[in-house]
Amino acid sequence: MTPPLVAVAHGSRDPRSAATVRALVDVVRAQAPGAGVHESFLDLSEPRVTDVLRELYASGHRTAVVVPLLLGSAFHARVDLPALIDEVVSACPGFRVQVSDVLGADPALQAVALDRLAAAPRHRGTGVLLSAVGSSNAAANAVVASLAARWEERLGLPVSEAFAGATQPDIPAAAARLRSRGARHLVVASWFLAPGLLPDRIARLAREADPDAFIAAPLADDPRVADVVVARYATAVTALLRAGQYA
Repeated sequence: MTPPLVAVAHGSRDPRSAATVRALVDVVRAQAPGAGVHESFLDLSEPRVTDVLRELYASGHRTAVVVPLLLGSAFHARVDLPALIDEVVSACPGFRVQVSDVLGADPALQAVALDRLAAAPRHRGTGVLLSAVGSSNAAANAVVASLAARWEERLGLPVSEAFAGATQPDIPAAAARLRSRGARHLVVASWFLAPGLLPDRIARLAREADPDAFIAAPLADDPRVADVVVARYATAVTALLRAGQYA
């Protein structure tokens, strides 16, 4: 059997988030017809990734590929998910769970985020906030800061990273940073897969700074996101084959 693909998102109390993940997984399912494709969540939404993996094991699967639907490699990718998988594997003898790379700052996802800005009004004095969740992991935040620097060069506009929490600059601080560089109009780019409480908070704070701020939509309803998920799965399956752990 082809290893099933288990896509795992963070989960949210906002039902729009899980609905967006399920819609994304439907597109992945259409693009990978040879694999069973399952959505799952780390927390706050159902089904939990541990439950999905146990059900696959109970149905006879001895190999599965987990694709984290995460835009950064921080605590959830490095600690939470491995702990949950270890919990399952320790209770399921002979079960091999291969975890792919996170979606990360894939060029296709960057293209989606930039394309979202095409509908923004073009004003002199526009500044761009690249909004992301923020992390206690400095390396994950540095990836977003690096994206902002590259986007500034590409767009020819001042761009600042702006985080929803856990680190600085937050939205007010990033907006003030852009104001100090002459920006009078704010455009907010989304480095989020799905709508939810944090993107809503970012939009509210941005509109406090600029009532006419343009707020770009999250990424996951673009089919290019599904392409990246399928690519991560294919790479993980290849790794299994090379290791002789799947045939």
